[in-house]
Amino acid sequence: MLNESIKMALQGMVSNKLRTFLTLLGIIIGVGAVIAMVSLGFGLKENVKNNISKLGSNLLIITSGGRTSTGARLAAGEGVKLTYDDMQAIEKQVDGIANISASVNRSYQMVAGNQNWTSRVEGTTPSNFTISSLEVEDGRILNERDLVSRGRVAVIGKTVADSLFPEGNPVGKIMRINKAPFQVIGVLKSKGQGSMGMDQDDVVYVPLTTAQNRMMGITNVQRIAVQAENENVINDVQADVEQVLRTRHKIKEGANDDFTVGNMAQIMETMMSTANNITILLGCIAAISLLVGGIGIMNIMLVSVTERTREIGIRKALGATYNNILLQFLVESMVIGIIGGTLGVILGIGASCIISSMAGWNTVISVWAIVIAVIFSVGIGLFFGIYPARKAALLDPIDALRYE
Repeated sequence: MLNESIKMALQGMVSNKLRTFLTLLGIIIGVGAVIAMVSLGFGLKENVKNNISKLGSNLLIITSGGRTSTGARLAAGEGVKLTYDDMQAIEKQVDGIANISASVNRSYQMVAGNQNWTSRVEGTTPSNFTISSLEVEDGRILNERDLVSRGRVAVIGKTVADSLFPEGNPVGKIMRINKAPFQVIGVLKSKGQGSMGMDQDDVVYVPLTTAQNRMMGITNVQRIAVQAENENVINDVQADVEQVLRTRHKIKEGANDDFTVGNMAQIMETMMSTANNITILLGCIAAISLLVGGIGIMNIMLVSVTERTREIGIRKALGATYNNILLQFLVESMVIGIIGGTLGVILGIGASCIISSMAGWNTVISVWAIVIAVIFSVGIGLFFGIYPARKAALLDPIDALRYE
């Protein structure tokens, strides 16, 4: 009986090709959209996880500007600013620290030969290369001698190297940053795009002292990065760092901090939660189109019942039961759901790959998303096919035979 019902369902679909195509289209787009959107969401989540994992969950980022009692962020310029001495005090007084660095950054125009480029220049200390997992492809990184001498030397990212020195290896060559000459001492290995789409290779690193005294004319630092020995001591390190800074900045008991300590483990947890919510939201938005496709199935099946009223009457007159007619139309709607779901999976995977290659976004195609989308499409076909199938099965054979 089931085989006969499937055969009749396929024959009915083939005999009404345009109507079948339009019905399938709603399911195809719905399933494809669900898979593509969920893949984007999973890709975002994976990207965030990878980028934060590269820095490590045992990392603290300290910036100027605290928070009020209501949680509002104070501007970085308010209150006492962070200094290099703050970094040294933390390094000496806090146990459990593996590495610590300080940095400042600003965008500058750069020139090399007849090439020019605008990029972010970061003045930093040598330990930042270890903390940020930065490795050189050619040359060397900054060292303590560069820091003490306020040397006009620079380690450049791959994007800057390709833009300013397209002819070859830039190590040992001179580039001008804001018209001042700097010798390129190293080129970093490519890191690609960050979680927010930022080019991590579009950066130039110079000694912190050079940036402060020779470029920006400042004595403060914008950021201090503290890498704990492991995740188990990160909370203790954070508490000690906060105490050291409160003492140095003469912050009274109960007063707001003039700095903010960001715990990467907590930041990762928050960002992963946000990425999960975005994935669910994208999936729900796409599922609406799948629901619309289900309504389309019901409408087409109702039209089909009306058009085939005489056929139903003849079948009933020849002995077809209520269950026979019900099964025939239910199978037809489920076949539409299965075919539409399968084609939708292909469309969704294709769309994910195209988005990934054209926009440069990572997409992660989830097997579970595919399975759930297909099951959902079949379920929608079944659910929205019940009413038309029941209507067909309840037709009176005498009235059906009279129908013109």
